[in-house]
Amino acid sequence: MSTIVTSTAIPPVNMAMARPPRDPRDTLAHKLFGDIFSAAATLATLGIALYALRRIIDWGLLNAVWPGSSADVCRQASGACWAFLAEKFRLILFGIYPPEEQWRPIAVCIFIAAMTVYSLSPSHWRRGTALAWVAGIVGAIALMHGRWLGLALVPPSAWGGLPVTLLLAVCALGAGFPFAVVLALGRRSDLPVCRFLSVLVIELIRGLPLISLLFMASILLPLLLPAGITIDSLLRAGVALTVFSAAYLAEVVRGGLQAIPPGQMEASRALGLSWWKMMRLVVLPQALRYVIAPLTNTAIVMVKNTSLVFIVGLFDLLSAARAALTDPAWPSPFAETYFFIAAIYFVICFSLSRYAMWLERRYQRGKRA
Repeated sequence: MSTIVTSTAIPPVNMAMARPPRDPRDTLAHKLFGDIFSAAATLATLGIALYALRRIIDWGLLNAVWPGSSADVCRQASGACWAFLAEKFRLILFGIYPPEEQWRPIAVCIFIAAMTVYSLSPSHWRRGTALAWVAGIVGAIALMHGRWLGLALVPPSAWGGLPVTLLLAVCALGAGFPFAVVLALGRRSDLPVCRFLSVLVIELIRGLPLISLLFMASILLPLLLPAGITIDSLLRAGVALTVFSAAYLAEVVRGGLQAIPPGQMEASRALGLSWWKMMRLVVLPQALRYVIAPLTNTAIVMVKNTSLVFIVGLFDLLSAARAALTDPAWPSPFAETYFFIAAIYFVICFSLSRYAMWLERRYQRGKRA
């Protein structure tokens, strides 16, 4: 006797009905006004924010002194003195660089900005781009210095402002990254001497504040050189920043190397790749993808650390702003000047962070695909 099994069609499940109901406590309204304490804190915060916004608008817009006004108007006004920034714009951005030659630092800033934008796309991460950076930075320094092709000589002691900040940041990060990779690989090396030297350099540099390194580069380094040989203060500060960035970047790179599964290296050896090719083609590209966020954080910190070079007598962006505030003909509007400098640093650092987020999303999509 046979048994007949009849199959019944399973009705489709409505996914919208299958979802659990949303907890009303997860809404923004409940988080802000869910109880008496949340509502009071929200209203108090809004009140303080609106009061501060009104004061800022009154100070920065309604009662402000705009470009074209004189210093006497700024002394009598109760608002911001934006006329001072318009008057001292060139001094803040370019320091005491000769005014008739300021087209040279402008060209340097444009070159660095253009090369940065060009280098953002991973398709441009080629050897030619690196060579263009090296040749461009050398050419930018030569252009700033002069004494060739009829250009007037401008010693580095007269440089200042934004070009010095950008040159120091680019050189410190660009020259420090290769040293960081070498130190990271040396710290993970099986050779005791390489590992010991790498650990010694990294821990010694990371254990010292940047100010002490700047003083050492400014005072001790000339004492170690033979008699008659001097190094400019800009180069000494660049060396200190490069060594400092290399030590911190090395630990970031080492963290990425530790995240690589051992199977990647075993597969590379099975394919017959040498150690250098394995590191260059397989290990390092994957390791750097894991540490995009900490690499960006280190780069942002180094950009802001360039403001410390005023200790050794260099006129970076912040030092040039301080010099502009010493003019007795103006009422020294500190808030407006520092707001302008902070806005420049914020644009640079925020752009770096957004670019890093874009890179992370790009590689996450590639990984899922």
